[in-house]
Amino acid sequence: MDHGGHHHATPSPSAMGGHEHAAPAPATWAMAAQATLHCLTGCAIGEVLGMVIGTATGLHNAGTVVLSVALAFEFGYALTMRGVLRAGLGFRAALKVALAADTVSIAVMEVLDNVVMVAVPGAMDAGLTSWLFWVSLAGSLLVAFLLTTPVNRWLISRGKGHAVMHQYHHGH
Repeated sequence: MDHGGHHHATPSPSAMGGHEHAAPAPATWAMAAQATLHCLTGCAIGEVLGMVIGTATGLHNAGTVVLSVALAFEFGYALTMRGVLRAGLGFRAALKVALAADTVSIAVMEVLDNVVMVAVPGAMDAGLTSWLFWVSLAGSLLVAFLLTTPVNRWLISRGKGHAVMHQYHHGH
């Protein structure tokens, strides 16, 4: 996987310690990709769990998709909240940040991901021991990552999405 070497992560003065409300940092592709990957991690955990549980318990496709999406949101938010809670926010405030940071991102990702899974002939019926199931899932997550990264970059550049997180990431 070649990421094209776009790692121009020069720390801006505002990122170094000024906690005043500075203008939103310019949204770099690296930042957007990081936010997307972060979100994708939670989504992927929930997605795979949902698919595994759904397939193992013989849920039909719609049930499996619903379960996967629910778990993807849960894990996506949980990962974000873990970071924010570590920064010392209360639970309710952390939940608000997680909802603000991840809702659009997870929603876009889940729509794309499940469209791909449902669109690939036989992917949902392939079963957990089938390479088709896992290749389709990996492919759908890759598609979701590639298409969600620009969305996140746009959100961050407007001070939305994961930009709301950056005021709490003191150690990064």
